[in-house]
Amino acid sequence: MSDTLAKLKSGKLNFETMVDLDSAMKLKKGQDVDINEVIRDTTIYTDQKKGMKAGADELMNTFNTTNLQEITKRIVQKGQLEVTQEYRDEAQEQKKKQIIDFLTRNAIDPRTNRPFTPDILESAIKQAGTRIDNQPIEKQIPNVLDSIKTIIPIKIETKKVKITIPAQHTGQTYGLLQDYKEKEEWLPNGDLEVILNIPVGIQTEFYDKLNSVTHGSAITEEIREE
Repeated sequence: MSDTLAKLKSGKLNFETMVDLDSAMKLKKGQDVDINEVIRDTTIYTDQKKGMKAGADELMNTFNTTNLQEITKRIVQKGQLEVTQEYRDEAQEQKKKQIIDFLTRNAIDPRTNRPFTPDILESAIKQAGTRIDNQPIEKQIPNVLDSIKTIIPIKIETKKVKITIPAQHTGQTYGLLQDYKEKEEWLPNGDLEVILNIPVGIQTEFYDKLNSVTHGSAITEEIREE
């Protein structure tokens, strides 16, 4: 674990406090975290380096409370975290491993229809100088594929399916469909009919999410290519 400074600017004042970086990042992403695992200080500062503590009036005017847990939570959620280069490098390495795992399960050599080993994929990513950032891996896969195709022939093995979403669930499911959508059509009754190309390795996970949102009411049909 490593500690870092969480900062929030409000008007002319800065509010700062020390937090656990890993726990604070989880809290900032909306995960359920015990705030006591985040807190690494007993004080809210206006300038932590100079040891200038925020006064009770300043805290009340800004946060409507002097409660350390509540204020720290809001600073983390709405403010900024100082992130070390070591943490950035570690996060990037973890993202690379997730992408390699995704490709190991979903990509094939179109010449042989065989999957790739993680070592081959990691080598191709390194040779191609593929850029990997902190976006969700689904959004990075197209760029990663374009990059490593200069090193190895590769394609994502997918299955094409038609899914009909009942009207009452379209709003909740629309974002889930975007990464795999090939075509969509809104039906007269408000239902949404979509054609998706879903990577074979994540079909179970995708259908679990879809059924959870639609309570099993979505109608799916596999489209077999001629």
